[in-house]
Amino acid sequence: MAGQADLLIDVSRLIWRVSSGRLPTGIDRVCLAYVAHYRDRALAVVQWKGMRGILPRRASARLFDLLLSDAPGFRGRVIRLALRELPHLLRSQPGAGRLYLNIGHTALDRPGLAEWIARADVRPVYMVHDLIPITHPAYCRAGEAARHERRIAMMLQTGAGIIGNSQETLDVLGDHAAAHGLPLPPALAAWLGATPLPAGTPEPPLPDPYFVVLGTIEGRKNHVLLLHVWQQLVAQHGPAAPLLAIIGQRGWECAEALALLDGDTTLQGHVIELPRCSDTALGQYLRGARALLFPSFAEGYGMPLVEALGEGTPVIASDLAVFRELAGDIPDYLDPDDLPAWRTAIEAYAQPDSPARAAQIARLAAFRIHGWPEHFAKVDDWLARLYATERSPSPLNLTPAAAPIGSPPAARRSAAHGRDR
Repeated sequence: MAGQADLLIDVSRLIWRVSSGRLPTGIDRVCLAYVAHYRDRALAVVQWKGMRGILPRRASARLFDLLLSDAPGFRGRVIRLALRELPHLLRSQPGAGRLYLNIGHTALDRPGLAEWIARADVRPVYMVHDLIPITHPAYCRAGEAARHERRIAMMLQTGAGIIGNSQETLDVLGDHAAAHGLPLPPALAAWLGATPLPAGTPEPPLPDPYFVVLGTIEGRKNHVLLLHVWQQLVAQHGPAAPLLAIIGQRGWECAEALALLDGDTTLQGHVIELPRCSDTALGQYLRGARALLFPSFAEGYGMPLVEALGEGTPVIASDLAVFRELAGDIPDYLDPDDLPAWRTAIEAYAQPDSPARAAQIARLAAFRIHGWPEHFAKVDDWLARLYATERSPSPLNLTPAAAPIGSPPAARRSAAHGRDR
């Protein structure tokens, strides 16, 4: 298949994200990795205000270049490119049976997509990142559960194939499909990637001991538990209490956490918010921390866990199936509702000669971080077989055996200007 534009990649989400000036989320970084890997053999699909089109080769290449660069003036350059290519968008290129990669859940809940798929003659391959709005609607924005139901139904009903970011995600998807009497297309579990964070100065950014929690402040991330733990630590230890660095922007369904951050003066000086953090700074924070704390109620993946372990930093995490898939028995796992257990573990890890922390560091020797090459070696082979398969409603069994514990195919795109978690 090499040497020709045999794939289509939907870049609509990336155009919006970069144009708006917002930092890339985890899903955006995965989309960028797919553009970087497949750009030389792909055409760009753009969706805008109900219009959908496939750009020709030259315009696709220009758009890919813009998305992958950090050059200023992106919005104006894309507008100029769009004006030049509007005639192509209006009449669009034929899909000609190509595989259409929609990696970012892009517009799957919007009307007209299924009709365009049939009319354009494309074979959709979707990546499913999680089903959290369906399985845990209380932690999501109002109406998000219904929207995600429509997205998942679109994947199941129109997909020529589905890539899951973990076997756990595919298992949840399979359960959902069975419960709703929907077909499950050929599926592949391919762990996302991580690369080592940039090296910074050897000096830790905060005095020892300190801990890090990494991710958007939202209800399912369970920052409230940590803030209550820190209230108790400060009450008991005063100035000797460890510090907590919260790296991530403020999100949604987190009123209690924000009330504690803004209103509890006892936490000031002991809890530090970092809504924007460069990759270099993140590496420094992780490498100097006693542990990464990850008390989430639900996750579709667990990139902070992978990044921390890749830097040699211990992790104390919720006992979630996807975390055990990614890291095996290396982290210390706790019930996300068990505040006394979290406090006990944090106090133990804060000690200079902590036996629990030393034991996890010994287990960390078994952890291996792999990059996008491992991810795409698996995906490339699967797409080649999927591409060659005749269109048929009969299911294909193309899912390989699970990857060994502690060696996730991993990845992320460096963003020196900051992170949106």
